[in-house]
Amino acid sequence: MDIDNTVIIIPFSPDLKEEIKTLNLEWLQKYFRVEAKDEITLSNPQSEIIDKGGMIFYAQYNGKIVGTVSLIKIDETTFELSKMAVMDGVQGLGIGNKLMEHCIETAKQKGIKKLLLYSNRKLLPALYLYKKFGFEEVPLEDGAYERADIKMERNI
Repeated sequence: MDIDNTVIIIPFSPDLKEEIKTLNLEWLQKYFRVEAKDEITLSNPQSEIIDKGGMIFYAQYNGKIVGTVSLIKIDETTFELSKMAVMDGVQGLGIGNKLMEHCIETAKQKGIKKLLLYSNRKLLPALYLYKKFGFEEVPLEDGAYERADIKMERNI
């Protein structure tokens, strides 16, 4: 199977607003817990991400939404790569790679200078993916997310 021919990255549209919540809640409940700020953002992606200058992308595989990632605006040149999730059952097919490639390419096209992200050291496949795409560990400030024990950045 050639994943490049079957995975399409598509942008946010209001009819897909539930998918970001569904995919992220599945992931958060499996590994951590849903924090109050997660619930607010995931329940209101239009007002919390899109209307504030951010972007949401979805991975569509065989006609079904199976992954998502967001670029949340911090300032004019810095965005947080966040709310990345790939549905159980399709992990390992390269969908995370496609989402990362799309985010980095979009950042280049939009003149974004830096991407940052928060993660957890127990998520070894995710950390491997981030390092593969040039993210490096930087000091973690307090209060980002309860579950975060690592912060990474990548210049574009």
